[in-house]
Amino acid sequence: MILPFVIWLIIFRYLPLWGWITAFQNYKPGIPLFQQQWVGLKYFKEMFNDPEFYLVMRNTLAMSLLGLIFGFPLPILLALLINEIRNESFKRTVQTISYLPHFVSWVIVASIVHAMLAPDGVVNYLLIQIGLIQEPILFLGEPRYFWWIVVFADLWKELGWNTIIYLAAIADVNPALYEAAEIDGAGRFKKMQYITLPCIMPVVTVILILSIGNIINIGYERQFLLRTPAVREVSEVIDLYALDYGIRAGRFSFGTAASMFKSVISLILVFSANQMSKRVSDYRIF
Repeated sequence: MILPFVIWLIIFRYLPLWGWITAFQNYKPGIPLFQQQWVGLKYFKEMFNDPEFYLVMRNTLAMSLLGLIFGFPLPILLALLINEIRNESFKRTVQTISYLPHFVSWVIVASIVHAMLAPDGVVNYLLIQIGLIQEPILFLGEPRYFWWIVVFADLWKELGWNTIIYLAAIADVNPALYEAAEIDGAGRFKKMQYITLPCIMPVVTVILILSIGNIINIGYERQFLLRTPAVREVSEVIDLYALDYGIRAGRFSFGTAASMFKSVISLILVFSANQMSKRVSDYRIF
């Protein structure tokens, strides 16, 4: 059953790793790969000497850490709350509503965010009506708001979808444990605290380790679609850096070097998080 996914993984994840060779070459399209001019670590040195690189790393890490702080525990909380709904029809309705934003493209989500945060949008209207502000705020024109807008837009889109794996883990908990807890007088919150959470902790740990590994690998769709010229300094991330200063500029080797750096750091973070988890608990990936 997993064979199609293994084939997909090999074709789209492992075979393209041959392209990393171009990070050490002065790559020119049309020339065979092993006939390119080798330049060693030239593009890595160029990247580390570029002040723009450290700016995009700051933005990448800031948005990733905010996303981890808010985006990791909330799906667990939502899964616990959904699990406590006793009316099956209402439970399925809540699950469906929470999943739906995941299937909406970022183009549409960005359009919704732009409309809501516009000077004449619903957010400014409500803030004025309740007296928190006197005049509209240009949210997408203020750099100090951009990171939070990206994080919470992503949270709204993916929160329900991220609960699926936790709900599956909760469904695997032995019902006899809950029955024994009820006999001992445990309420819903006590059962969550002493049964549900400990039973799903291996899954939580694995997801946390993988999330830490993806801290630097946050993509670029949200930032690309939500940014405006006024917030460019805080919207550039490592993937946009590789795209703008590498691929679009025809500097394929430089773009590959930036992407390779991101992948290596992600791998180091996964191993480090796994080792830390191994030391403090019995839960780990490998």
